[in-house]
Amino acid sequence: MSASTPPVQRTHHSYDVAAVRSAFPALDSGLARFDAPGGSLTPRPVAQAVADAMTAGLCQRGSLTPHERRAEEVVSSARGAMARHLGSTPAAIAFGRSMTALAFDVARALAKDWGPGDEVVVTRLDHDADVRPWVLAAGAVGATVRWVDFDPDTWELDDVAPVLSERTRLVAVTGSSNLVGTRPDLAAVVSAAHAVGALVHVDAVHLAAHVLVDLTAIGADLLTCSPYKFCGPHLGVLTGRPDLLESLRPDKLITSPEVVPERFELGTLPYEQLAGVAAAVSFLESVGGMAVIEQHEEAMLARLLDGLAGLDRVRVHGRPARRTPTLLLAVDGLAPQAVTEHLLTHDVVAPSGTFYARTAAEHAGLGEAGGTRVGLAPYTDERDVDRLLEGLASL
Repeated sequence: MSASTPPVQRTHHSYDVAAVRSAFPALDSGLARFDAPGGSLTPRPVAQAVADAMTAGLCQRGSLTPHERRAEEVVSSARGAMARHLGSTPAAIAFGRSMTALAFDVARALAKDWGPGDEVVVTRLDHDADVRPWVLAAGAVGATVRWVDFDPDTWELDDVAPVLSERTRLVAVTGSSNLVGTRPDLAAVVSAAHAVGALVHVDAVHLAAHVLVDLTAIGADLLTCSPYKFCGPHLGVLTGRPDLLESLRPDKLITSPEVVPERFELGTLPYEQLAGVAAAVSFLESVGGMAVIEQHEEAMLARLLDGLAGLDRVRVHGRPARRTPTLLLAVDGLAPQAVTEHLLTHDVVAPSGTFYARTAAEHAGLGEAGGTRVGLAPYTDERDVDRLLEGLASL
């Protein structure tokens, strides 16, 4: 972090969105950005931390030279930051190229103990990164895949219990749908899965961008996320029960460390990205923390939903009981991409598609066009929401 860009300091009782917005250079474009579910904007302190690490002469970790010690500090700081962000412990934080890559790695490791007759449960609500790794791993060893549906009207996840059995080995479930924001009842999923002796993996990529995540409170055995969804660099994070991580044997080089979490990390870690991860978590903490950010985003979502209620041609897909501030919109008589293009003429960015949740889109009958997705972020303010509503009203 440079001296010219001090962190925004907020108490846990206030949220200064104008000060938060001032930390994001990309907002200088004047566009109202609702594309955060695909990757949030980057604040200056994060960009500076990445740049500083890249010019610090870091090479390999160690204890002999200042550069080796600095590399160790960068890794340690990033593990500590993600442990705070996810309610985990630093020793149970592993980094990878992406959440998708980590999910494939863990699925292959778990599948070494699966076989014919075993069952793996996935949901149609999930992003494909929390579906395909488990489906392919199960198929490779002859295990059976069972699916949990969702109500295509409300987008609420069906009860998991009916598809479970004593042969269920793992249940993979999203913490929040990246397509429509639905937050399944994780406590119910975890309880049902554990009752039959199954493990639970939670895809928290979308959830960790909006709420205070606590691995211990959730009770999940494994959890993954992606810092670029909450103001950090592009990479993935894996955490889980320490004893479970110790028991897994992922594929790795013979020269790679055997200790957890290093055994899950292939190759030299990207120090510059890890510096950015620590800076991203520190930035979120400095503006009030995830609980305060969640309150702000809920207020913006309420304003948006109130405005949408007055637009007869606009429909919001789903009516889940709990959701993160992410909406998938449909406009009568217009293709989703046409809506996106129209909004851009109003300097509003809201992309369209299925956003890698193809199974969910198919189950809901949306087709390949999907819908127009609107995602709120820590930097969303009332003017952004009002501009979006004005753009939609002019259709």
